[in-house]
Amino acid sequence: MITQKPAVPPRDGGLLRVRLDIAYDGALFSGWAVQPGLTTVQGVLEEALFTLLRRPVRLTVGGRTDAGVHARGQVAHVDLTPGEWHGMARGRDVDPADAFLRRVTGTINRVLTDGITGRGRSVRNSVPAVVVRAATRAPEGFDARFSALWRRYSYAIADTGTGQDPLRRHTTLWYPAPLDVARLNEGAGHLLGMQDFAAFCKPREGATTIRELQRYAFARGHDGVITATVQADAFCHNMVRALIGSTLRVGSGEMPPVWLADRLAARLKDARSILAAPHPLVLEEIAYPGDGEVGARADLTRSRRTAEHLALSQASTDDD
Repeated sequence: MITQKPAVPPRDGGLLRVRLDIAYDGALFSGWAVQPGLTTVQGVLEEALFTLLRRPVRLTVGGRTDAGVHARGQVAHVDLTPGEWHGMARGRDVDPADAFLRRVTGTINRVLTDGITGRGRSVRNSVPAVVVRAATRAPEGFDARFSALWRRYSYAIADTGTGQDPLRRHTTLWYPAPLDVARLNEGAGHLLGMQDFAAFCKPREGATTIRELQRYAFARGHDGVITATVQADAFCHNMVRALIGSTLRVGSGEMPPVWLADRLAARLKDARSILAAPHPLVLEEIAYPGDGEVGARADLTRSRRTAEHLALSQASTDDD
């Protein structure tokens, strides 16, 4: 696995930014982000790109997923030189985007089938564990992380009233008690809006826990499986799994719906903050503004994060 720092070409060379739309089975990986000695989605993709470009590159991602979490709508970007981009066609009269997609897909398949395995299961399959669905020239100013308007996740749950389907065991939580969807939604309603989610996040030094939870709802399908939809401008570490884990205690009747509001107000992560299992969680979509607005959105997000960081630092100073 490639671990050295990427050799980034100088920007005065006129780099081209390429957007990658990615899907993956997270069960095989220790999360998105590169970690020494572990198989990760970023690591596999960057190794494939190293093989293709003959130099290290670094991907910027829209949503850093945890170990075991899946994605249908992940987005990342990579910067290439014009020569690398147009050279993908190898002199043929084909779109460089189509040529890049075809070549990177074949390289990913070779990386995966050269012996990378995870969690006791082989990756040899007709459908690889990582698929780049599209590779396109990104508009001016696009940043996979900072240009995003929101991220949307789904989480599938089967309670005792649902027949257990062994074919869905890798993507569904089997909950050992009946769940009341109305109670789930009543509890979830207390968490909507711009809030400090410190009680539902794994703390990181210098990082804010203020997020805008735009959508949080549960619905039972015709098959009896309950699907949670969670959408926010961004998520802090473990936030979705912590929200689901706590809300399930409300849906089972163990806690009243207002308990979630009380935990939110307390801003305290303690032993009652139980994380739901990662395997039913899927990053479904990351939304971006129109092409002419992605740069302004990225600038706005960066300045807001900087302001939040400065405010957090000042608060720490005031407490001393």
